[in-house]
Amino acid sequence: MKGVKKLGVRPGNWLTADEARRFWQAPPSDTLKGKGDRAILAILLGCGLRRRELAALEFTHLQQREEHWAIVDPIGKGGHIRTVPVPDWVKTAVDLWAAAAGISAGRLFRCVCRAGVCWGDGITERAVWHVVKDYARRLGLIQVAPHDLRRSCAKLCHAAGGELEQIQFLLGHVSVQTTERYLGCKQRISGAVNDRIGIEP
Repeated sequence: MKGVKKLGVRPGNWLTADEARRFWQAPPSDTLKGKGDRAILAILLGCGLRRRELAALEFTHLQQREEHWAIVDPIGKGGHIRTVPVPDWVKTAVDLWAAAAGISAGRLFRCVCRAGVCWGDGITERAVWHVVKDYARRLGLIQVAPHDLRRSCAKLCHAAGGELEQIQFLLGHVSVQTTERYLGCKQRISGAVNDRIGIEP
C-alpha cells in the first residue's frame, strides 16, 4: 500500500572477496562458453549491473572516459541512466570472450550452443540467471542469486574504502538509503568512525 512504511528489509546474501573471486573464475577459461560465463560473472561482480542491464549491453556501451573504460548510458531501473566504471580485470574478461566469439558489434553477449558455437543476437535475463545459479551450485553457494552479486559488488567496494556516494553512483540508486541497505551496514560503536579524525588533542 502507498504511504505504508516498510518495516522489513529484503534478505540478501553477500559474497566475501575470496568467494567472489572463486565465483567469477569458476567457468573454464579454455572454452567459448566458459569465457562468456566468466565475462558475465565478472561484470555482475565487478560493475554491479542488474541482469536486465547486462542482457541489454551492446559494444557501443563500452567507451573510454577519463582514460578509464566505462559502460556508458545503460538504462537502469525507472529509466535512469548512469556511467559505470569497468575495472581492468573485467574489461580483460570481456575482451577474451569477444575475441573468442568473433564479435565486435551489436549485443555484447550471445548464446553458445552445446557444440561450442556462438549463435543468436543476444541473451535473455533468464540466461544470466541460469549462469549465476549454475556456478553457485557448483561452488556450494545454493542461496546466491544474480542480485546478490550486485549487493556483493557494493559491499566489496565499501570494504575497499569506497565512498558511499560513489557506490550510489555506481549502482544507479536514486536514494542513498537503498545503497545503505545493499551494504548491510550496521553502526560500529567500538572503533567508531569519529574516534580518530585528526583533531584530537
